[in-house]
Amino acid sequence: MDRSASPDRKTKPRASHLELAQQILEHVRSRGLGPGAHLPEQVLASACNVSRTPVRAALDLLVDQGLARHETSTGYRLASDFSPASVLAGQLPNAVETELAGRILRDRAARRLDETVTVGGLIRRYGAARSAVAKAVARLAEDGLLSRAPGQSWVFAPLPDAPESQADSFEFRLMLEPEALSAPGFKLDPDRAAALRRAMVAFLAEPDDRLDPRGFQALDAEFHGLIARGAANRFVAEALTQHLRLRELPGATARANVVRLRQAMQEHLSILDQLEAGRFDVAADLLRVHLRLSRSQRPQAANRGAPPLFGLTFRGGGDG
Repeated sequence: MDRSASPDRKTKPRASHLELAQQILEHVRSRGLGPGAHLPEQVLASACNVSRTPVRAALDLLVDQGLARHETSTGYRLASDFSPASVLAGQLPNAVETELAGRILRDRAARRLDETVTVGGLIRRYGAARSAVAKAVARLAEDGLLSRAPGQSWVFAPLPDAPESQADSFEFRLMLEPEALSAPGFKLDPDRAAALRRAMVAFLAEPDDRLDPRGFQALDAEFHGLIARGAANRFVAEALTQHLRLRELPGATARANVVRLRQAMQEHLSILDQLEAGRFDVAADLLRVHLRLSRSQRPQAANRGAPPLFGLTFRGGGDG
């Protein structure tokens, strides 16, 4: 049955769904998809680095606006009159509000803002319109970075660079990530895994003075995102994906020296070896060791306490 005119989905879309709908349109255009093209939820979730639940909400938004249709038998498809020039009729989140949310977060990370703030105080500090500040605050609250306090106040979540936050982050990941790998139904995306392997091998081929920590962080996020997306349990997948976004905030990742960056990347490759071989239980064990080594931040630990698998040369012929 066609859902394009469903009357029960008229609630105002969330900002994140609007942004994701725009990402999906950009994905469609970049691949030259035309009218009637299939829009697989899992493919789009992987392309946008999110779980299927928000993708479904974004696709419903495209259906509401006549850019896509949904049928029980075939799923989501582009509308029959879709054009690459098609745009969302609704207004996407304003760039000013997005930038303002980023400034607020950076100022809090730099301790230029107290733990508790008010909309009025933010208006005075940034000289922005009340509507823009209110939307920026709502955006941060939606991501779990601000919560309502008594009165007109808002309270920031613990800073990601605080020692207790980083400790909690590692404990959270140690509880969920290995279990996501070893639980029945885990699925590895082979195309993304192959692309990630090539990127990681290229990273390791760089000389020490050209290793970019930002490049490592991007590959690290993609690696752990691969695990989150493969989880069979959607609640685990969503929890890991949300936590991965929090780790991308300023100060969320502890600094590491070049030796540890190389070791961590080699550990990623060893885990990927096991994933691609279908040995998910072994991959889960290696992942536990990897997370504990990263938590300890001891560069020498990988050669002293890691399983022998971490010492194996990774696949990739003579390029490695």
